[in-house]
Amino acid sequence: MSTIPEPTRRRVLQALGAGSVLLAGCSSSGPVDQTEQRTTSTPQSPSANGTQSTDVERVAADPTDIPDPIDRSTSKTIDVEMTTREQVAEIEPGVTYEYMTFDGQIPGPMVRVRRGDTVELTVTNDERNTMPHNIDLHAVRGPGGGAEDTMVAPGETDTIRFQATYPGAFIYHCAVPNMDYHISSGMFGMILIEPEDGLPEVDHEFYFGQQELYTTGETGEEGHHDFDMDAMAAEEPTYVLINGEKYAITPDRYGVPSMAVGDTARVFFVAGGPNQTSSFHPIGSVWDEVWQQGAIASQPNRFVQTTPVQPGSCAIATLHAEVPGDIKLVDHALSRVTRKGAMAVISREGEANTDVFDPDPA
Repeated sequence: MSTIPEPTRRRVLQALGAGSVLLAGCSSSGPVDQTEQRTTSTPQSPSANGTQSTDVERVAADPTDIPDPIDRSTSKTIDVEMTTREQVAEIEPGVTYEYMTFDGQIPGPMVRVRRGDTVELTVTNDERNTMPHNIDLHAVRGPGGGAEDTMVAPGETDTIRFQATYPGAFIYHCAVPNMDYHISSGMFGMILIEPEDGLPEVDHEFYFGQQELYTTGETGEEGHHDFDMDAMAAEEPTYVLINGEKYAITPDRYGVPSMAVGDTARVFFVAGGPNQTSSFHPIGSVWDEVWQQGAIASQPNRFVQTTPVQPGSCAIATLHAEVPGDIKLVDHALSRVTRKGAMAVISREGEANTDVFDPDPA
């Protein structure tokens, strides 16, 4: 049982955007499965059971699959539809887990609009799911960031409408009572609100997200891992992941995005957490510009080696390719890289530039 008194727990959840509808465990049309209210784990023996068959081949989002930059000078209404899905996939080969996702990917799809646009957002909870879900967008001026009015049980759909009133990159995430469990399992993404005059032109844009995953198995232990509430409460993750799986965006897994020598790139990064700050660093480069907290209306920091991205926040950063070779995107809390999976790669391709870097000077 939880050691937090229930009145205190309710006040905390309400402050985080989980209103009375969520706390009651119900949606507009009826009761929701009360298993959502659990706060401790049942010990699993063995710690990882036999590997389960997977529902999908991957949950790792393609970092290049994002909406195009906005090229218009007027506001419009944007329709956005998302479906929440509970799916078994591999964290790494031989290790399965039941993820929770928006549209089957981690991070969830990037939503891209212009300041002044109106967004009509429809959230559907897949009928095969077992738990309630909703969405809290930090870009919404409204109760719970929209969470209270998007609470849906399996098989239900709900719609809200909001205006994008301020620019920046903002996280969205599930915000049911056990929101930390749902976010850790993959339910987070980014909504980008471009300024009225748009963003500077670059050659490439890439999209990444980081979260911690707390499981009953040890890192790399083959089999099916259940979620570990106690490990989450202690903030002791089994994995720290970029795009939902261990080393997902690397040559040995799903491949990597690339840029040519001379190209520029903009990187969008969202830290789901739920608990740990990412020390986001590009090995083999620096960030030419960083808009911390995704605050694109502010002046960027220049030539930044490592930028902190707090859980529940975002960063926008740029870099350019001067020499060929991989850029490894890591959390510079390096045990998370070497032992828990927090790395992605961008490939730089082209001719050597020995004025900048000479690996074998005569």
